[in-house]
Amino acid sequence: MVNEYGFAPDYVVAPGEILDEILRTKGMSKIDLADRCGLTPKTISLIIAGKAPVTPETAIQFEHVLGMAASIWNNLESAYRLFRAKQGDREELAKYDQWLQEFPLLEMRRRGWLVFGPSVAEKVSGLLDFFGVGSVVAWEERYGQLPVRLRKAAKYTPSKAALAAWIRKCEIEARAVETEPFSKEKLNKALSEIRVLSCQDTQVFEPRMKGLMASAGVALVFVGELHGTHLSGAVQWLSSDKAMVSLSLRYKTDDQLWFTFFHEAAHLKLHSKKLIFIDGTENGNADNQEQEADRFASDYLISPGAYARFIQKGIFTADSIRRFAGELAIAPGIIVGRLQHDKYLDFATPLNHLKCRFQLVE
Repeated sequence: MVNEYGFAPDYVVAPGEILDEILRTKGMSKIDLADRCGLTPKTISLIIAGKAPVTPETAIQFEHVLGMAASIWNNLESAYRLFRAKQGDREELAKYDQWLQEFPLLEMRRRGWLVFGPSVAEKVSGLLDFFGVGSVVAWEERYGQLPVRLRKAAKYTPSKAALAAWIRKCEIEARAVETEPFSKEKLNKALSEIRVLSCQDTQVFEPRMKGLMASAGVALVFVGELHGTHLSGAVQWLSSDKAMVSLSLRYKTDDQLWFTFFHEAAHLKLHSKKLIFIDGTENGNADNQEQEADRFASDYLISPGAYARFIQKGIFTADSIRRFAGELAIAPGIIVGRLQHDKYLDFATPLNHLKCRFQLVE
């Protein structure tokens, strides 16, 4: 129970204590009460000791005999049993200090994902609230073995807990987005319209691309990575007719943003609904499905034939890149990123000024 001032008492009055006080006030013995209620003296003693509950039937009997409403007895009993259950729950949660150490708790709290008190039990309780599960055992069953297809570099292995926390935050954001039922036809149409948005400012393209994806049954969310996870994007099916695409804006440049977006879109179009696809550091391990998604994103943004002709000319200047980008109706930064990926330009090239940079605001 929390009162209007936010105070949550760490005690509750047991109905047995109230009963004992009423009997003393009325000068009535336990035996007399038991006789009047048709109960045994032992039952009355157990209720007073808090070892037996005041059942609804007993509450009605107490109302007749003692003049205190049955609803009050029921409320006292309910509050007392809930308090005892919460005490037991806190004692159980306090055992999971080691489990807590796996999570970036301070970062999650700083970013407003979690609210928790100082004790181990309060921190564990806050995590369970965040993940929407009833116990650590339930967390292990649901999030400990996520059906994840993770693309990562060998030197970067995000912790299972941090990975699950980021996915959960993305899921929370995505579930709040209203979408139409998923349609592959509408998705294809949306992707076609979104591609040309790369030339627009963020104030234009962000709400527009979110709206287009929602109309196709996909919630598009932007959630910054947790420290040390090195995650760029993810795809997850929330139901049979609603999917989620999450972007972390890890590299903060337009070439990475648009490539990652279309890479994740490829998973929606081409791959299993049963898996969660998570893409981390570029050039990480890439199985066939990741390679398919890479090809889709590359070819969708820059047609292979046009790219081959541009490479053949061998002129990579700011003007030539802008002209080529204009022909393709995409942002010049996407061309620069592709040339860098294919080693035609150094990553420290002065042409990086053609890339747009973004700052994720959460």
